[in-house]
Amino acid sequence: MFLRLVADSFGRRPRHKLLTGAALALGMGVATAALSVALDVGDRLAKEFRSLGANLVVTPKADSLPLEIGGVDYRPVNAGAYLPEADLPKLKTIFWHNNIMGFAPVLEAQVKASTYPKDKLVLDYRSVPTFMPVLGTWVNHEVKLPDGGTFVTGIEKTNPWWHVEGRWFVEGNNECVIGKNFAQKNGISRSAGLLTYNLDGKPGPTLAIVGILDSGGPEDDAIVVPLSIAQELAGKPGQYRKLYVSALTKPEDAFARKDPKTMTPPEYDRWFCTPYISSIAYQIQQELPGTDVRVIRRVAEGEGQILTHVEMLLWLVSLAAMLAAALAVGASSAASVIERQVEIGLMKALGAGSGTVGFLLAAEQLLLAFVGGGVGYALGIVLARLLGEKIFGAAPEPTLLVFSVVIGLAAVVTLLGSAIPLRRASRMEPAPILRGE
Repeated sequence: MFLRLVADSFGRRPRHKLLTGAALALGMGVATAALSVALDVGDRLAKEFRSLGANLVVTPKADSLPLEIGGVDYRPVNAGAYLPEADLPKLKTIFWHNNIMGFAPVLEAQVKASTYPKDKLVLDYRSVPTFMPVLGTWVNHEVKLPDGGTFVTGIEKTNPWWHVEGRWFVEGNNECVIGKNFAQKNGISRSAGLLTYNLDGKPGPTLAIVGILDSGGPEDDAIVVPLSIAQELAGKPGQYRKLYVSALTKPEDAFARKDPKTMTPPEYDRWFCTPYISSIAYQIQQELPGTDVRVIRRVAEGEGQILTHVEMLLWLVSLAAMLAAALAVGASSAASVIERQVEIGLMKALGAGSGTVGFLLAAEQLLLAFVGGGVGYALGIVLARLLGEKIFGAAPEPTLLVFSVVIGLAAVVTLLGSAIPLRRASRMEPAPILRGE
């Protein structure tokens, strides 16, 4: 009987129901679009931010005191300790291993080199410059993981802004890439090769120049070679000096900045199981013993601020849409209660209590909320796809979580907007209404 009353009442006064449903649908549509994009924007922007380069740097703990100015390391390249290359696959065994997007070890050395034209059978030695920096690293390197899989990584993933005119060297070949400043100072082009000599004056590998590097940093004055060649020239087989890591992270908040040593066990578990940059750095330090893992703050903080501002904007848009829907529902509900005063008075005169009347009207509003919320969700998904494709280049996928949240929000917004009119309806006295007062 109660359901029949609700269904019969819902079918009457279609104009009010249509206006209220339209307000709910528009409000929930905007909220759906904002929520869908907000839930998806974090991961999508974090992946886009990986174009900013590595956000973690790993060095030996026993190293000398860092001397960096403007991001440039001014320590002697042969000073300090070294780390074993064989430990690097352990990076993909930490708790947040799927968030490690790339890593590249770096080893620096000083060599002498002479150039020769590639098109001559007899080597035509040119001037032998003074000692020059050589930077060894990985490019498109295949790492064998402990679980039997493989992971391809290298400097092109941690430093994606580096531009090479020509191509990168192929690991296993005697090839190199030279910095643009080094090429200009020495009049070297990609039509030449390099003869290398180590610090003891012994001949090293003969390298073919396959590209000119433009990094915007000190690498423009160096020779970039495969890590194995740099290890041979430096006399440090199987070792590296510094490691750059690019990781997907969650923006840091006040909790993330707490010292793990002062946390309670539940706090520590929450911090450890959240992809903060600090927790990922801590896990890397646990897996690579004897290392000091530092956060490149300029990158990490910039990412966090942008993500926080974008997500805050989307949540504010959602809140504004729900507030507008609540006001529209309240106005429509108040008008409906005024029009139905005689009906409410008659129900009370026939024995219906205030609670029964209020519950009946609330059930009508909830039914309207479910219909309006469902229509709003469908509209919001279309809007979210348009926003996602235009702004982020990919549309967020519909999720059951967002649908459930939107239906719940529609019910809450409807009840809050109708609270005052429903309260007024439940307190109406039948006698004055039926007398026409």
